[in-house]
This record gives sequence, structure tokens and C-alpha cells, in this order.
Amino acid sequence: MRCFFVIIFMICNKKRGVAMKSKKWNIAGPDRERIRSLTQQCGFAPLTAAVLCARGLDTPEKAAEFLSDDISGLHDPFLLPDMQKAVDAIRAAVAEGEHIAVFGDYDVDGITSTCVLVRFLKSLGVPCSFYIPDRLTEGYGLNKPALLKLRQKGVSFVITVDTGITAMEEIAYAREIGLNVVVTDHHECKDGMPDALAVVNPKRPDSRYPFSELAGVGVVFKLICALAGPDHLIDVLRAYLDLVAVGTIADVMLLQGENRVIVSNGLRVLQQTRNPGLRMLMRESGVETRRMTSMIVSFTLAPRINAAGRMGCADQAAELFLTDSLPHAQDIAVMLCCQNKERQNAENAILAQAFQALQKEYDPQEDRMIVLWGENWHHGVIGIVSSRISDRYGCPTVLISLDGDQGKGSGRSVNGFNLFAALENSAQYLDRFGGHALAAGLTISRENLPAFKRSICAYARENIKEDDLMPVVDVDCLISPDDISFEAIRDLGVLEPYGMGNREPIFAIREFTVEEITPISSDKHLKLSLIKGDRRFTAMLFGTGSGGCPVVQGDVVDAAFSLEINHFRGRQSIQLMLKDIRLSGCELEKDHYFLSVYSAFIDERELTDKQAIQLYPDRADLVAVWRHIISRAEAGKLTAPYNTLSRRISYESRRYINIGKLFVCLDVFSECCLLSYHFKNNLLHIRLRPFKGKADITKSVVLATLRQRKKQSMADQTITAGE
Repeated sequence: MRCFFVIIFMICNKKRGVAMKSKKWNIAGPDRERIRSLTQQCGFAPLTAAVLCARGLDTPEKAAEFLSDDISGLHDPFLLPDMQKAVDAIRAAVAEGEHIAVFGDYDVDGITSTCVLVRFLKSLGVPCSFYIPDRLTEGYGLNKPALLKLRQKGVSFVITVDTGITAMEEIAYAREIGLNVVVTDHHECKDGMPDALAVVNPKRPDSRYPFSELAGVGVVFKLICALAGPDHLIDVLRAYLDLVAVGTIADVMLLQGENRVIVSNGLRVLQQTRNPGLRMLMRESGVETRRMTSMIVSFTLAPRINAAGRMGCADQAAELFLTDSLPHAQDIAVMLCCQNKERQNAENAILAQAFQALQKEYDPQEDRMIVLWGENWHHGVIGIVSSRISDRYGCPTVLISLDGDQGKGSGRSVNGFNLFAALENSAQYLDRFGGHALAAGLTISRENLPAFKRSICAYARENIKEDDLMPVVDVDCLISPDDISFEAIRDLGVLEPYGMGNREPIFAIREFTVEEITPISSDKHLKLSLIKGDRRFTAMLFGTGSGGCPVVQGDVVDAAFSLEINHFRGRQSIQLMLKDIRLSGCELEKDHYFLSVYSAFIDERELTDKQAIQLYPDRADLVAVWRHIISRAEAGKLTAPYNTLSRRISYESRRYINIGKLFVCLDVFSECCLLSYHFKNNLLHIRLRPFKGKADITKSVVLATLRQRKKQSMADQTITAGE
């Protein structure tokens, strides 16, 4: 029995995770004098100045340069490589009356790129069509059958958008069948350039363009600016910048420099958009009356646009932004919202299967990577599910959908681990693969799955350290409750739009007390009431239910959060949007202490009288633990984060059950054949055993040993199994 207890304690002493994985906080410490100076010189609220200083923008000049969104910050489009060639070729094609086809992609960047260019060309009276390949049957990029189909329909000129930079073979074929091609793209280049009339890409090695991080739709925007000429810039901005902003945000591009100018001004155009499709999509998504932000685009509009390519046909989303009919636009917007729900259902179904498999197969203490496969998982959503699993577990993830003997997979990685290099290392097991450091796709034969998993997981173990997998929360600064006000939150708005390279500000407050925890949305999310001093805040924890919450009512906690003003039924309130919440140092020290006392007990080391008393459960303690277990168990089972269970029982019973005493109670119940328990994935798994009558506590070796250590006699105790 002593050996069993030692094993249990060794498991307890590993890195302590909970259902919401432990995160490392990187807390910036901006200089208070610089904050004060920036506040006085620029008129920023202290919170805004603190964020700017934390990010190295600690002088008026640096702050002004970063925050500028004036259209004068738009660069000359002719600085892009081959832009003059592209303009000349397109103007010649227009003059000759050639039928031009825009060849796009099925994601939001590709769809908006397609629509911006098609609308512009049609405004010039150019015969124009578009082609977007099917995600499931054709895959990404140009393909020969599609090009042949366009040629047979009378197309003689193709402009690629958001694709084409690596399509050397396909573009050579296009030239063979009589298609002239202009490439516009923003992806990384391989060796050499496709043999096109022009290749416009800010990532070209020979590019002199001052900003290389344009989205595909950003490159298209520069093309139409060049075609329209500087005298028509304002008209171009008004007509197309809303779609350009949507595509740029959705493709998670760097929101600095020229992209900040594009997105900031584009969001203003979007607010008053004249595009019927955008207007109807905003209405059907329930955001038409809200202030447009990058967050609304990212989490509300973009998923609905993407749903077309994932669940149906991307042409539908393109038609939404090309139609001038409000009723038709509304019909398509309704359909996209329905497809988005289908996407969510498919995603959640795969996620449920994946989590079930992970409970059996995944050991966070040993595994550095997750590789799972399933039958007929929807290939259009496995990339999203891979991303969600990677975010939740903090490690690279590859999901593979099997259909017959063939599998198609999608993977997502974490910073510091090159997924493409990992696939290269296991290429002998793959039929095909592609991608980059953080995201990749693959095809594989069913028979090669076990060998592939062993190979890539071994590579991950060699190249990833445990600390590399700990998710990080970058906190701009520690604040006090008195720093938070409506005025301060509104002033933070000057930092928008948020996104890559300009994340939403995150603050932290130490030693809140958790007053209340309320499950919402069928226990998918949690609403917490946090108090410190005379201030009380509502805090939202999304994606975590009550079973996975790392804190309980009454805990003293540290919270990392962004700030939001919530509008509900005409009232405004301040909300903390939690990025992480964890026990304060004082609470952790208690846990460490009582675990060390329990360790001394099971190792048969000497305990002081005080320590023996701290571990020894009286009858009321045993009853409190037992009642909690039987009231929460479903089908005779209870799974909970072990390092919150003792505090939850303490709060409910109004008795202090420290973590060491909890383990003693469980050991007693196990001895008496009332239950069995084990640890896996940092969770305590309890299974009730069939039992009738009473369990005689006096026969417990654990209690007898503690009683002897405690040096005082105890009366006989019994506990009824149904108590």
C-alpha cells in the first residue's frame, strides 16, 4: 500500500495542469515615469500610455508613427515588382476586348480578392468572370482542368489573386493553351518565378516595396489603385476598402504599417458599406448596428464567409459580394449563416471524438504532439479542429480524415516548432504534403498511419522541450481596480484595430476573491464575480465549463484579462474578458505545504503533532468529501481537477479540507472498498464501487497510522455508504 501511495504522490507532483491548461505569464514592466510623460505630452489615459510603453512605443514620435492611419501612409503601387507590366498587360487586354477571368481561392482572402477585382473590372465594362476551385475536390491553387475549362469558355486572359506564385507548371500549361496570365499573390516564393506576363508579389526577393505583409486582397487593392490612377484613389477607397479590410483581417495579416491604414479606414467604410452583400451579412449576423471592429470581422463575419468554401461552394460567398440585389444578397447571407451552423456542428462532432480519444491515448507528461485520425471526418473543418486542439493542449496537432484507404490531414503547430520540417522528416510515410512552419496539409495511405505517428511524435520529442509547450499570456501591465473606468476603456480604442502585431491589451490584477461562478450557455462558458476592496467586476471565461474551471468560489486568484464595455438592454457595464485565471501565490503555497505534509506521511517520515492533526479527517470531513462525490458523480464516475476539488468541497461544506486531507479521505474510502481512483492527464478519476451497509472506518490502516502519529485516541467512527 505504501508503494501505491508513493506512485500517486509522484503523479501529483508533476507539472500541475487542469482542464484549462496552465499558462506562463510574461508581465511587462513599463517605466512609470515614461507612462507619466506620454500621458502628459499626448493626452492619453494612463492605461493607454502604459500599453504603448510596454510595447516600446514610449515617445510621442514612436506612438504617433505606430498609431497613424492616414491614407498618406499608402505606398506607391508601382513600387511593387512587375506592377507596370501588369497594368500594361491588363489595359491591353481591356482595349482588345478580351474575356478576362479572375482565378481565386476559397478562403476569405481569396474570395474578397476575387470580388474586388471582378467588381472593378466590371465597372470598366470589361467582359469578366471568376473561378474559385472547390476545396474538397480540387484543392488549393491553379489546376490544369480548370484552366482548360476557362479556355473552352472563351477566356483568353487570367489574373490570379491570392494564388499562383508557385504554380510554374500550371501557368506554363496555360500559356500552351492560349491563356495569358498575370499573377498577383502574397505567399512566399520558391526558386524561380512562373512564366507569366507579370508576377506582382511583395514577397519577391527582388521587391523594393516598403511593406511586405500585404494580404492577397491587399495586393489586388494596389493593382486597382494602379489601374485607376491617383486621381481616383478616394473613389477606390470608398468602393472597395471594406472588402479589402475584411480579407486582410481574416487572413491574420500584420496590422502595422500599410495594413493598419487599410484596415482602420476599411472598417470605417464597412460601417456604412454600400455593398449589398456585406450589409446583409452584417444584418443576418446580428452586428449591423454595432461599431465595426477587427474582432467582429474575425469572429463573426469571416467564419460565415469561410463556411461557403468549407461546407459548400465558395462561389456562393463570392456571389454575395458581387450581387447588387438586396433580396438576393439577403438570401445568400441567410444561407451562409446556416452553413456556418453546419460547420460548427461538424466541427464539434469531430472535436468530441477527438477529446474522447485523447482521454485514452494522450499523456501530457510524455507526449509532445497529438496525431489523431477518424473515419470520414469533414475535410473542410479538420484544420479548424486541429487549431482548437492545439490551442487547448498547447502542442502541435495533426488530424487525418480517412476515406477508404486514403487519408487527408491538416495540422497546426505552436511557436518554436516547424511543422513543415517535421513532415519533411517523416516524408517516407506520406503521399504528399505542403504548408509552412505553423500550418500544413498532407495525404497519406491508411497503412502508413501508425508508422507516421511514431515517426513524427519521435521527432517532436527530440525537438520540443516541455517548457516550449506551456501557453504564454503576454500581460502589458499589472494594474489596480481603481485604474479601470469607462473613460479608460474608451481611450484604449485609439490602439485599434487589434490583430497580428497589435494584440488586444491584456492587464492583470492580483488577489481578487472569487465571489461567484455561474455557468452559462449550457455550461460551455462561465461568468465570474470577482471582488477586490470595494470594487466588484463581472468576468467572462469562454470555452471553459464548470468542470474545467481552475478556481472555485472563495479562492484568492490572479486574473489576466482584456477590458470591454458590455451593452445590454440600454445599460452599460464593464466586463473583464479572462485570458487566464489562477490561484494567487498564497493559495499555491498552502497547496505545496499540505502536499509536502502528505508526502512525509506516505514516506513514513516524522510528522509533528500539528501536521498529523492537519491531515487527520474527522467524521464531518469524511462525510463532506463523500457527499460531494456521490452528489457529483454521473453513472458512478466523477472526474475533476484534483487541485481544485479540495477547495470546492471546502466552500460547499464550510469546512476547511486541505489537499492533503482530501487525499487521506480518498485513501480511506479506497481501503473500505467504497471507491477507486487514479490520475490521468492531471485529472482525478473517481469510480464508485457497489456497496451496501456501513463501512467500518476503524479498520482503516491510513487512519490508524495517522491516529498513532496524532498521539490521541479517537472514538470509533462509521460512515454509511448512502450518507
